Amino acid sequence: MNIGKAAEASGVSAKMIRYYEAVDLIPAPVRTQSGYRDYSDRDVHTLRFIQRARSLGFTVEQMRNLLSLWQDRHRASADVRKVAMQHIVDLERKIDELQQMRNTLAHLADHCQNDGRPDCPILEELARAPCAGS
Repeated sequence: MNIGKAAEASGVSAKMIRYYEAVDLIPAPVRTQSGYRDYSDRDVHTLRFIQRARSLGFTVEQMRNLLSLWQDRHRASADVRKVAMQHIVDLERKIDELQQMRNTLAHLADHCQNDGRPDCPILEELARAPCAGS
């Protein structure tokens, strides 16, 4: 099937399919005599796997590792769990960082007078020089 049909069948846009090929996440498919990409059902299955991993926030490198584990029928499930557990740690760190950003911004917004005056604690904070180590 051509890239448009593969995109439709997998839920991955043609642009992302080309990107995944460019970064060697998926192998380049065979080409027809006229030079068009020709995807198999197996390629579509792999693209669906990638789409699901991406929806869970895995990076390209993590997806590469997961694909390798998925394709290795002799791998230990512990190896897969290790990748998932590390990703959970990374997600929890990002959640904490986002929560801190949200709290800071909410605090600044709460202290904004929300009137016609030019004084603005939000802009003042953004313009403030960062602390050492920030």
